[in-house]
Amino acid sequence: MSILTDIFRGKSKQTQTADGTNSPGNSTAAENKAVAKFSEGLVSVKDIIAPAAIEVDFNHILIGTKYFRTFFASGFPRFVGANWLAPLINFDHPVDVSTFYYPVDSGLIMKRLERKIGEMQATINIAIDEGRLPDPSVKVALQDALDLQNQIASGTEKFFHFGLYMTVRADTIEQLDRISKSLESTLAASGVVVKVATLQQEQGLQTNIPVGIDKIYFTRNMDTTSIATTFPFISSELTMQDGVLYGINKHNKSLIIFDRFQLPNANMVVFATSGAGKSYMIKLEAVRSLMFGIDIIIIDPEREYEKLSNAIGGEYISFSQDGASKINPFELSGVFAPEEDELRYKILSLHGLLRLMLGGNIPAEEDAILDRAVILTYAEKGITPNPATHTKPPPLLEDLYKILRAMAEPQSQGMATRLEKYIQGSAAGVFNQHTTIDLRNNFTVFSIRDLSEELRPIAMYVMLDYIWTRIKKQRKKRLLIIDEAWWMMQYPDAAKFVFSLAKRARKYGLGLTTITQDVEDFLGTDYGKAIVSNSALQVLLKQSPVAVDKLKQVFYLTEGEKRYIQSAGVGEGIFFAGADHVALQVVASENEHNLITTNINETLAQQAAESNDMVPMSNTTQSNGTVTSSPEPINTYVDKIPVAPAILPAQTSQSSLIQQPAVAKELPTSKASLLDELDEQNPLPAPPNSIF
Repeated sequence: MSILTDIFRGKSKQTQTADGTNSPGNSTAAENKAVAKFSEGLVSVKDIIAPAAIEVDFNHILIGTKYFRTFFASGFPRFVGANWLAPLINFDHPVDVSTFYYPVDSGLIMKRLERKIGEMQATINIAIDEGRLPDPSVKVALQDALDLQNQIASGTEKFFHFGLYMTVRADTIEQLDRISKSLESTLAASGVVVKVATLQQEQGLQTNIPVGIDKIYFTRNMDTTSIATTFPFISSELTMQDGVLYGINKHNKSLIIFDRFQLPNANMVVFATSGAGKSYMIKLEAVRSLMFGIDIIIIDPEREYEKLSNAIGGEYISFSQDGASKINPFELSGVFAPEEDELRYKILSLHGLLRLMLGGNIPAEEDAILDRAVILTYAEKGITPNPATHTKPPPLLEDLYKILRAMAEPQSQGMATRLEKYIQGSAAGVFNQHTTIDLRNNFTVFSIRDLSEELRPIAMYVMLDYIWTRIKKQRKKRLLIIDEAWWMMQYPDAAKFVFSLAKRARKYGLGLTTITQDVEDFLGTDYGKAIVSNSALQVLLKQSPVAVDKLKQVFYLTEGEKRYIQSAGVGEGIFFAGADHVALQVVASENEHNLITTNINETLAQQAAESNDMVPMSNTTQSNGTVTSSPEPINTYVDKIPVAPAILPAQTSQSSLIQQPAVAKELPTSKASLLDELDEQNPLPAPPNSIF
């Protein structure tokens, strides 16, 4: 543009008078005219940001493909507390809110108050002279007017006009109507009456854009005390009186502290892409939960928890074909519960496991034969529905194999052939042994890294079934963490089993944590969605663009929240607790970070320092951007994990609700309502369009 402008200016300099001499005046005029003409063809900022078209209707505006509707507040409650606009600030749908404050001359107000006070005193005196009792409402209004007069005269109160406007938006007119009704009912519950700005939608939209111009000017009289309560001193907080520190609320830097066992259920789901910090967060929760006497059980597919387990004296159990750790899937808990038949539940659980081993769904005829074979297998060992027999030594998978071989049906022979690889074939030695482990440690990790991918879902099923059997023996607070849960969700029987754990966990004091990076596999089944619905806590860390649309649909995310989890850093995301959610930043102390980090550079540095018998020095950047350095050896980290951050009480007595500052007394908004009718008779001059 500057080059072309210079060309125009260059040409204009050649302007000459009639006698052949250059004229500076003519040159300047021609130059300005040329520049103005050229500028008419340029694209301005307004052209870029302006929509293609705007359609203004009676009660809404259509801009592009979005519908907008503006409301104004016409009525307010008589008594309010601080943050009485909190329901509007925390409305379930996007809403633009504008508040306008117009100072009014106190001298003018005093004159009108005097006249109004005189009218009310005269009304009372006339009633007394006539022998009637004065109207109580007039007496109350008179007292309010006298109080307001004294406060204004002493300078403790001033007078304002207050305007409140809201604009909602939606993709369709039907959705806009639903959101509008929801907004009206939400504010009506607080005593605020809102009305649609009929035939003023264009002015309403201009009022709610951030330019500070009130095009509607529908105001209410308020004094200083009442005006102060309209300021939105509120932001979403999720915290409890005590519990585990999950991180920092990015909205207001408050602490996110929760005790999962005080919620309707203690289940949690975590969705994150690889490297987003999901295992980091869960390790922090596990270590901090130990301080509260909660047992931790972890299914570890990739051996990420071994260092942590060794450091805190936990038990790390690695499953492989040649290893010593074995689990018998036929084992019973031996605990009698009147409300449930344990043998029947075990047989149903074995059906799911055996279907996995047999390659998935099996025909109904084979399923019936398999059911009969499992019952016969237990009967051969003297185990019947009688609880007294449940303490006898359980059968093995090999015993079921022999029963199937002994049966006459061709289907039984076919199933025995498919099970043979787990008895004598390539997968022998994993699922056909008596149990050699016991859950006695308060921090137990089951590793399946040494198993092939084909055997991992089966091994996870066997482990979860064994853990569930042991949990029923003794009820206490436990956390069961399933890392890479998508392995289980690929198979309907395994997914169904995990869902049954999520439903029944609360009864036995268990909190189930499912972690996954494969959103499609997890949420692609009804069982996966049901597990999310049965989890009181949900965490969304950084997501891939492929998965974010699915999460938006399941978690009802706004466009802003969708963009946030796409661009979130390591350890950043959204923390859901019930109907509320906030932006989360996972934070760890220096010693915690060095204990749980899986960053390859930090891990190699620690290993090198230990191999050289040196004190490890880490100067690394955590997920929260904090630079840490630690001179302590790794085996002392756990002894120095700070307790205070994990149990630091919140500054409120409420649990999982949005917190608001307490107020000492109710604050009247209608003290100045006495003057409303005066405005109708002698309206005050309209103040300039500005926001204070």
